[in-house]
Amino acid sequence: MTITCISKPPVIIPTKHEIFSDVSQTPTRLTFSYIKNTKTPKFTDNHLKYLARNGRLTEAVTALDSVALTGSEVRPNTFINLLQACIDFGSLELGRKLHARIHLVKESDPFVETKLVSLYAKCGSLADAREVFDKMSEKNLYTWSAMIGAYTRESRWKEVVELFFLMMQDGVLPDGFLFPRILQACANCGDARTGSLLHSLVIRLGMVGFTRVSNSVLAVYAKSGELSSARRFFDYMNERDRVTWNSMLLAYCQKGENDEAYRLFNGMWSEGIEPCIVSWNILVNSYNQIGQCDVALGLMKEMESSGLSPDVFTWTSMISGLAQNGRRWHALFLFKEMLLAGIKPNGVTITSAVSACASLKVLKMGLEIHSIALRMGITENVLVGNALIDMYAKCGELEAARRVFDVIEEKDVYTWNSMIAGYCQSGYCGKAYEIFIKMQESDVKPNVITWNTMISGYIQNGDEDRAMDLFQWIERDGKIRRNTASWNALIAGFVQLGAIDEAFGVFRQMQSCSICPNSVTILSILPGCANLIAAKKVKEIHGCILRRNLEFVLSISNSLIDTYAKSGNILYSRKIFEGMPTQDIISWNSIIGGYVLHGCSDAALDLFNQMRKLGLKPNRGTFLSVILAHGIAKKVDEGKHIFSSIIDNYEIIPAIEHYSAMIELYGRSGRLGEAMEFIEDMPIEPDSSVWTSLLTASRIHQDIALAVLAGERLLDLEPGNVLVNQLMFQIYSLCGKLDESSKVRKLGKEHTLRGSLGQSWIEVRNMVHKFVTGDHSKPSSNLLHSWVQKITKEVNVDGRHGGFFIEEEEKEETGGVHSEKLALAFALIGSPSSPKSIRIVKNTRMCRNCHLTAKHVSLKFGCEIYLSDTNCFHHFKNGHCSCGDYW
Repeated sequence: MTITCISKPPVIIPTKHEIFSDVSQTPTRLTFSYIKNTKTPKFTDNHLKYLARNGRLTEAVTALDSVALTGSEVRPNTFINLLQACIDFGSLELGRKLHARIHLVKESDPFVETKLVSLYAKCGSLADAREVFDKMSEKNLYTWSAMIGAYTRESRWKEVVELFFLMMQDGVLPDGFLFPRILQACANCGDARTGSLLHSLVIRLGMVGFTRVSNSVLAVYAKSGELSSARRFFDYMNERDRVTWNSMLLAYCQKGENDEAYRLFNGMWSEGIEPCIVSWNILVNSYNQIGQCDVALGLMKEMESSGLSPDVFTWTSMISGLAQNGRRWHALFLFKEMLLAGIKPNGVTITSAVSACASLKVLKMGLEIHSIALRMGITENVLVGNALIDMYAKCGELEAARRVFDVIEEKDVYTWNSMIAGYCQSGYCGKAYEIFIKMQESDVKPNVITWNTMISGYIQNGDEDRAMDLFQWIERDGKIRRNTASWNALIAGFVQLGAIDEAFGVFRQMQSCSICPNSVTILSILPGCANLIAAKKVKEIHGCILRRNLEFVLSISNSLIDTYAKSGNILYSRKIFEGMPTQDIISWNSIIGGYVLHGCSDAALDLFNQMRKLGLKPNRGTFLSVILAHGIAKKVDEGKHIFSSIIDNYEIIPAIEHYSAMIELYGRSGRLGEAMEFIEDMPIEPDSSVWTSLLTASRIHQDIALAVLAGERLLDLEPGNVLVNQLMFQIYSLCGKLDESSKVRKLGKEHTLRGSLGQSWIEVRNMVHKFVTGDHSKPSSNLLHSWVQKITKEVNVDGRHGGFFIEEEEKEETGGVHSEKLALAFALIGSPSSPKSIRIVKNTRMCRNCHLTAKHVSLKFGCEIYLSDTNCFHHFKNGHCSCGDYW
């Protein structure tokens, strides 16, 4: 009998015959035969299966509702099939509707509930899955597996371990399928203790022979850093596959034991297991991470020889490794090779290549890589976007950086920070502040790096007050704490502004706040102490270095060598150099350059020879110091040979500073004709430094013609330089070129009016005193001037020095007593006994008269005088100067 059921909503149910006649067609009108208060007929289950299989889940739910009206019971298996269909089609909404109809199953069924757990877990609702799981009265192995699998997919490893212990309390033991998941969780959260417990359980259950389980045990020990335990387990394994070997390779590489990993890698071949691409990539990546990129490149070639083509991960590892280890051009070359090989880059590859372009500031190639990213459709990827913002900002293309910034929808803190840093680095702190405010209003809040970037940006652009305000505001809401980098930003900024006292104030306040200075702090403040009146500050910082156990940090030792030399203590520089456990090229360059600064050419050249014997390759900085050392020693031929060897033996292209040093080499020995020939043969255009060196040589050796030539070239290059105009005014006056003299007379006068008066600073009894040429304002001025007059009579020199007077500072007869003489008088008059050393810093080039006076004072009073002017470092002792009277 066929009965049409009328209800709200009306449901048309097929007959058994209609269901099985042709399930491939979609029925247009179906009828349903049923007997009230009986179990759901078998053909109804088949129809629901049909609907589920074809994704017609809404109809299936409607059919279930019609069953509810009949008061019939739905079989558990029917619900399981429907829930599985929801999982297959990713329909969380219909899954929830099925969950609401679970009462149609009269008795609670653990299999239905387990499938519900899987549904919620696999459809992205872990909270609902856990809620169903916790309410289950009966949990079996499959239920626990479903819940643990859900947490595993979400990478919530600690919760997986917690579930394992709850599972054990429930009396349920893992099986061969579940053990690897729990062990994976232990490995990823570094829980070696639970891993060891699981290992013992694996042994008791006799599952050690399961390769997948054994590999998971091995992975726990390997990833937890328990290398000895991992190796013991590895050695006792009866069966080892590629996964086993790769786990051990990774374990050794993570510990930095790459050589042992390579030996193990070779051991794979002996056991008849050929390394796969993963094995090779583990080694390639590890050698890149420790900076041994050439070894990694060699492995990549070996891989190709063995018949394996490098994949995107191999290429990406090499490109990233080269870029991160300072070989950025090589990284970009390899990126091009990768494209030619037909390997499609991924987001990490693009990010590494763009970052290399940013560091090198090669905008053209950065644009090419950006176009590749656009074709790949990954420019909205936050990592790629951040790299592009950084690249455009560093290349000065802030509008392009802003366009990339605006395109990224899901910005992270690095996106905001990159844009803020770009504006700050280009001096647009106002725009940076606008972005900073917008960031505070967004979902991504500023972190301490954001604040530090703003602080650094303001102070480096000269707005120290605004920087200090931000530094104070950073902790106002209590959510962010200042870190060492916050203090470092202020210190570095003040040093850059030349405000050394302020930098030291922050440095001391930092320590009083119990913030430990780090390497960056030391390297930021030390350059500010590289002058003669900061010698005690250098020692203070050195003490801090020793207290913080930073003395063996290579960069700090190198900076100390340089700073001690520039503050007048070359013996300390040498002591630090010799106490270093290892020295790099910067160490050698620093000590050699220090000796050149002090005029000690023999010591500098002796160190250079030692360096070459040790097989250390000189660089541009080394050659610059060595040429200058040969100039001081007046070894012109040897200096010429060194200059030639830069290209011939070392394949280094000389820079403009090397050419300038060569002019000084010729100039010190009075070979001015050769100096001029050298300039004429230069393959590059001479710049101001070359002509300044020639002008100095002409001045020292009284060659007025060359002085005119050098001066005029300087005028062409720097027409607005008042100092050059002042010198040329004197030169034209000396050689009688009154017409030319009038051209620069105005600027020469402007130079005098704008405060060309020399200024000198001297430290006496821990206080720095400033003296200005011709100054009579100090209470002791009369006493100081009387002392200077007395010494000047003893020296008895003609200020014009043979009629060739070209100086930066006006003669004393016109402008008054020069500042360094007043400083010398103050140091000697104010001391009960003659001081052993006097340290003076001057803002202009020392004149001959003052130079002779200083030599006389050093001999008469038995003291050493250290004086640095704008052109030279002078060390006066026993009537002689380290500059060899050439400055």
